[in-house]
Amino acid sequence: MNRLKTLGLGAAMLLAAACGAASAGAPSDDSPLTLRLGFFPNLTHAPALIGVNKNFFAGSLDSKVTLETKTFNAGGDAVTAILSDSIDATFVGPNPTVNAFAQSHGQAIRVVAGATSGGALLVVKPSIKSPAELKGKKIADPQLGATQDVALRWYLKSQGLNADAAGGGDVSVVPQDNAQTLTAFKQGQIAGAWLPEPWASRLVVEGGAKVLVDERDLWPQGRFVTTNLIVRSDFLAAHPKRIKALLEGLYQSVAYLNSNGSESQSLTNDAVGQITGKKLAAGVISAAWSHLSFSIDPLASTLKASADHAHSVGLLPSTDLKGLYDLTLLNQVLASHREQAVPGL
Repeated sequence: MNRLKTLGLGAAMLLAAACGAASAGAPSDDSPLTLRLGFFPNLTHAPALIGVNKNFFAGSLDSKVTLETKTFNAGGDAVTAILSDSIDATFVGPNPTVNAFAQSHGQAIRVVAGATSGGALLVVKPSIKSPAELKGKKIADPQLGATQDVALRWYLKSQGLNADAAGGGDVSVVPQDNAQTLTAFKQGQIAGAWLPEPWASRLVVEGGAKVLVDERDLWPQGRFVTTNLIVRSDFLAAHPKRIKALLEGLYQSVAYLNSNGSESQSLTNDAVGQITGKKLAAGVISAAWSHLSFSIDPLASTLKASADHAHSVGLLPSTDLKGLYDLTLLNQVLASHREQAVPGL
């Protein structure tokens, strides 16, 4: 089934909701405002978790802004929320970003910053020694058409293996909730999974899996966008001062993560525990952290490559990404810290 149809049920209605405010007349950028921000309880969203829990976001926003947060399990849910005007901005992976842009015909969202690179791995049963041995196996990932789903299908194709959207082919790809994947692996229902951190390391530490592919090894210099920050276009146009303040908070969060290794791990783990009800084991978070890097640079060229991969495996029509990035405010923040501007597409 066409991915855009499955992810964007009622896309025309969602687009109307997302873009309708622009024609209704925007309030002053100095008026009282609630800024609704989405993110996931994953280590790949550590800049968001730290930004919220260390008050970097709230501290950068003016006193008239109330920060309201909402968490999601996977990118499709975040895209639905932003297109239906349920949130104003969200941290999300590259493929959901492209899906949101494509569904709205390039109108509804803009990428305004990066957050995380790396932190995605294919982990499998120890008995699997090579990609060829994945044939005939069930491999899980978080959601059909989401970032790790595309990466898995692209990798399988590069190895001469096919996997269709219905779970058939040489390898049966099983999209499911990450917590369910851990249970399924322990029970022997699946042979492995392509997952974001901390779930990949949880399968290794708690489930006895081994790493078959670290996705960093598939990209030049080992850098690829895992998480970026997108904002509704109408909200960005109406509230540039507030989005610039949010980006200042993100800058501070990323700087903190890169300067405070062990404390960052502990605080991020605390945040995950607050959201999910259970903190990660110390061995899991230390293993996962080594696979991640944090940067406000959105690594735009790698998002374009990921979109090309999604098209190649039949999950995305050919899409013109012109206009997806608006890095004006980000580069103003970087200039204020005497750092170089970063490019879009």
